Amino acid sequence: MNPRTLLLDSFNAALAAADPLRVVPPHLASVVSLALAVRQHENYIRGHIRNRVKGRTLVAGAGKAAAAMAQAVETHWPQEVPLSGIVLTRYGHGLPLERIRLIEAGHPLPDESGEKGAHAILAEVEKLGAGDFLLCLLSGGGSSLLSVPVTGISLDDLRDVTTQLLRSGATIQEINTVRKHLSATAGGRLAASSRAPVLTLIISDVTGDDPTHIASGPCAPDPTTFSDAVAILEHYKINAPAAVTQLLRVGMEDRIRETPKPGDAVFDRVENRVIATARASLAAAAEYFRTQGIPAVVLGDSVTGEAREVAKVFAAMAKEVRQHGQPWKLPVALISGGETTVTLRKNEQEYKRSGQGGRGGRNTEFLLSLAIELNGAANIHALACDTDGIDGTENNAGALITPDSLRRAAERRMHPSSLLTGNNAYAFFEALGDLVMTGPTRTNVNDYRVILIL
Repeated sequence: MNPRTLLLDSFNAALAAADPLRVVPPHLASVVSLALAVRQHENYIRGHIRNRVKGRTLVAGAGKAAAAMAQAVETHWPQEVPLSGIVLTRYGHGLPLERIRLIEAGHPLPDESGEKGAHAILAEVEKLGAGDFLLCLLSGGGSSLLSVPVTGISLDDLRDVTTQLLRSGATIQEINTVRKHLSATAGGRLAASSRAPVLTLIISDVTGDDPTHIASGPCAPDPTTFSDAVAILEHYKINAPAAVTQLLRVGMEDRIRETPKPGDAVFDRVENRVIATARASLAAAAEYFRTQGIPAVVLGDSVTGEAREVAKVFAAMAKEVRQHGQPWKLPVALISGGETTVTLRKNEQEYKRSGQGGRGGRNTEFLLSLAIELNGAANIHALACDTDGIDGTENNAGALITPDSLRRAAERRMHPSSLLTGNNAYAFFEALGDLVMTGPTRTNVNDYRVILIL
């Protein structure tokens, strides 16, 4: 089997391990009773749902995987048992649903469709009584999709802050700390709005898999504070709108209520359950390589840092393995996950705004830097893709590199270092025909990277 096929098939194995149609059904018994043992047999699930549900079951969801998660619920839910709900997903990520209302909205920046949908979800949750049940379906992207600005700030204010933070190089945890204090649904506030028991099924797209950071934790305790949010804005020199600055300052003075914290009684009736993770997907990819006779090493699911700098470390590791067979013998697949960042400096931001700037997400930027550092080293191939099918804001999941990537680029008179400086990795891989295009995968467990050394 050729290296390209091995890389792509390993990525497909990672995606399959996080497929909502696979990971949601085993947990549906808990919708009926949090004390029920989870069973995978469909008839067992159906029987207990039929016998135990007495009140209303509401589904509320948000994220890139929301439509597929909702479809999994509908597929395994008895027709004779009432079910309703609303889920929000990114434009183009929808699927046909019969009993749960689907709304497509903006991502990574919130828009009016998402705001209206989030208001509708919040209104339905507030109607629930103690005898009802709330099933939340959350995945990456939920922060922007489930956006109800708190009183005192507008949707434009929220968009402004989000845009600046996304360009700043801030981690997703830092970005979500700010968003949790600007949203009426984030930071545990959605769960606090429900009088009914809550089960949240979560597909994790953040390092560490902490529910408080996934989709900004609508149903999870929030350990962060208004002061933390202000400190993040100051650290990254974010020029926040006056209304945002004022609200956060008032929050620091304890004149408005903080987000619900760990130990709050509201969470006595809430369970957050992470059902798909990067680690499980990396393990599935590693197992795929082993079936092909290639040992695999999982280097971790929480790799962070500037994409181009992380690539330099990985290149040094790959060259050591290739040249000296240390610390792993050849062949070997080095697999990792996590979420790197791309920081646009001021001059680069202005260049992009002029319409002359480059295109590319963190995975293509990682790969271009990796290719430059490897400098055509023999028998080293690599793939880096986002499991949601979208690298940054582009239409590709990621890309591949081969030992001859730089040679082929030179034949096309491309200058890799200049493209990297201008954050234009997309153009590099597009010209070579090495972009990976999956379309929406309707799942999201962060990035998947593999360096295959033969």
